[in-house]
Amino acid sequence: MTALLDITDLKVTFNTRYGQVTALDGVSLHVNAGETLGVVGESGCGKSITALATMGLIPMPPGRIAGGSIRLAGEELVGASPARMRAMRGADIAMIFQEPMTSLNPVFTVGDQIAEAIMLHQKVSADRAFKDAVALLDRVGIPSPADRARDYPHQLSGGMRQRVMIAMAVSCRPKVLIADEPTTALDVTVQAQIFDLLNEIQRDFGAAIVLITHDMGAISEMADRVAVMYAGRIIEEATADDVLDFPQHPYARGLIDCIPALGREEHALKEIPGVVPPLHLLGAGCAFAERCEHANDRCRQEKPLLVNHDHHPAACHAVEEGRI
Repeated sequence: MTALLDITDLKVTFNTRYGQVTALDGVSLHVNAGETLGVVGESGCGKSITALATMGLIPMPPGRIAGGSIRLAGEELVGASPARMRAMRGADIAMIFQEPMTSLNPVFTVGDQIAEAIMLHQKVSADRAFKDAVALLDRVGIPSPADRARDYPHQLSGGMRQRVMIAMAVSCRPKVLIADEPTTALDVTVQAQIFDLLNEIQRDFGAAIVLITHDMGAISEMADRVAVMYAGRIIEEATADDVLDFPQHPYARGLIDCIPALGREEHALKEIPGVVPPLHLLGAGCAFAERCEHANDRCRQEKPLLVNHDHHPAACHAVEEGRI
């Protein structure tokens, strides 16, 4: 099957006060129509940069796509003109941003903001676009959609704002939908509703979904396949069941151990020591070495490659050598 979105060896750099740093170092991902790919990792691992690069939203300067390929339905996006990217955003690929209050315009009603995207890509009248916007608000489960369409973002709850973002993202039925932490700061019942809504939209529209999250619970709920990111690299990739049942990389194991479980003793809840290192301090070896109990001199000196092991690919010397 030909991937709908195919990212190959993507490298993104930024000019900083510390010099040029590499934010993405050879990232390769793909997602097929009707499939959900989960991209998981802590803040600072490169998940959102991957999404922004795919959308053509990396600020240049200080950022730069230094290498690699991003193909959407066979069309190369790296090097595409700004006009071409504007035409594709919303129509072919869309993104649900992490925080609706910083993504929605506070001085326009939510109905007008959805209608604007529809008018831009579908070339319909303002009246028709607003009616379609109301229908979309109804479609994503917002009560009294005709009234809510005339509300401003601050008049809506967090869950309703997130539904508005989803309505805007799917307004032109994009082929690929990128959801960047779509349930951040929402309570668990609203999170479940948002995931159900994304699943329903995927069934109806056949879209490919890239779900960016730090939550392995969300991965178990939504994803067909999982790519684990750390310090700008993919360090493990497989089906969701394989990663959750047979995690290879110590970092993936740590993320899974951080999931609270009913009936588990409080002292059994684990944490990953330390934090993701600043990009300008990355050395020649494995970026996870300083946080890993299995690290040795080779781990600190030689960067591991993403290669197949017993179950699926992982970038870890300890796994390769059978030490874990």
